[in-house]
Amino acid sequence: MYKHMQEAWKNPSESYVKELMRERLPKWRRQPVIIRIDKPTRIDKARKLGYKAKTGYVVARIRVRRGSRRKSRFKNGRDPKRMGVNKISGAKSIQRMAEERVARKYPNLEVLNSYWVWEDGKAKYYEVILVDPQRPEIQHDNKINWICSKKHTRRAFRGLTSAGKKGRGLRHKGKGAEKVR
Repeated sequence: MYKHMQEAWKNPSESYVKELMRERLPKWRRQPVIIRIDKPTRIDKARKLGYKAKTGYVVARIRVRRGSRRKSRFKNGRDPKRMGVNKISGAKSIQRMAEERVARKYPNLEVLNSYWVWEDGKAKYYEVILVDPQRPEIQHDNKINWICSKKHTRRAFRGLTSAGKKGRGLRHKGKGAEKVR
């Protein structure tokens, strides 16, 4: 089943996903910006990124703006080419900003990972997987109890999630890093 879901989400505009999201999106737009949801929209992706259907795991959907950085136009004293208004990207990706906003909303939970769900003309929608490090179910699970240590607090703000590491250029070992002898 997960294999078929994965194939459908690889090209969502050509599969049943497009029709499904066309029905869901008007409801999502009326909901709050950050909302806790019962179960993930993309269960295959969530499971791959560490989600388990047990207490201690929380999934939140967030809506963030699309596009490059919004920069105001200079009033005078510039050649239009030198104004630097369009095509300026911020230092953080939109996904990373989404993770940080969810982490601020739920300060007692740690961000495990996040994934893209959908986008329309104005916004992008991400689902963020959160873990409660105080739960005994999490503390006794050897696969996830690493997140309970003090070393892993406030992961989203320190760029320790997958999106954060990608933004910091740590995804590939040989790229940009000096070789140590």
